Amino acid sequence: MEYLDFESPIKELEDQYLKACNIGSESKVDVTATCRQIEKKLEETKKNIYKNLTAWQRVQLSRHPNRPYTMDYINAICGKTFLELHGDRNVKDDKAMIGGLGKIGDQSFMIVGQQKGYNTKTRQYRNFGMANPEGYRKALRLMKSAEKFGIPVVTFVDTPGAYPGLEAEERGQGEAIARNIFEMTKLKVPIIVVIIGEGASGGALGIGVGDKVLMLENTWYSVISPESCSSILWRSWEYKEIAAEALKLTAKDMKKQKLIDEIVKEPLGGAHSNREETFETVKNSILSAFEELENLSPTDLVNQRMDKYSNMGVFKT
Repeated sequence: MEYLDFESPIKELEDQYLKACNIGSESKVDVTATCRQIEKKLEETKKNIYKNLTAWQRVQLSRHPNRPYTMDYINAICGKTFLELHGDRNVKDDKAMIGGLGKIGDQSFMIVGQQKGYNTKTRQYRNFGMANPEGYRKALRLMKSAEKFGIPVVTFVDTPGAYPGLEAEERGQGEAIARNIFEMTKLKVPIIVVIIGEGASGGALGIGVGDKVLMLENTWYSVISPESCSSILWRSWEYKEIAAEALKLTAKDMKKQKLIDEIVKEPLGGAHSNREETFETVKNSILSAFEELENLSPTDLVNQRMDKYSNMGVFKT
């Protein structure tokens, strides 16, 4: 188990608890009362820490190395029904963007999402979850196929941003993302977006337009990362915590500004602390969102979606 900086009090108490239990098992000393006392204190400490998280601490939790990624959700929710589809039919298959058909409950969905790696080798293979233009074009191809057969779409957003390399720009990164946003606004099937980790910049928006946008409790959604914002404004990453607060990027901030529809509650300690509970909660949230959308006609879906995004933001004329 890996611990973040602000989780050090939890680590200390868990170490104390393990030592007390070991003493009890290796000797005849009764440590039951001590273990209960430590356990109670541990629970209180967890509640105090996780219920008072700063914006930067939530950013850190969204990047936790043990946090579940897109394929973890797909494997848990869809099981063996998921069939991955590859390629944009133009350049190549982008491994940072995955997609395919799968069943959630009794309903078929076209599922698209960014995938990060678990170690150095797979992170390079997945390009750290940063998709190239062909990744967004693959996503659009799959969504248009779903529209053709009347299959609803689910997207999982978890990216530090679209890949900013020269070759990506040469192949039309900006155009690919803009095309996806345009096409998703008028897709004639329900679209449910779930932000499961990082939701950064156009990389997230490229698959982030939906009828229902769900955001896990310890995730973030912003035009720029706190580190990049800090480096632009202060020429240093030292002010990333101030930037995180100023950007209003947490799920609570997004809901308050009416940029998302629902906050999906995570287990105490984050999604990684109880994966099974997280998967079940996300599954139920997706099915609940789909129930609200399944009886709408294609025209109503598109009109409602357009109105939703047209009404976002505060402006004066």
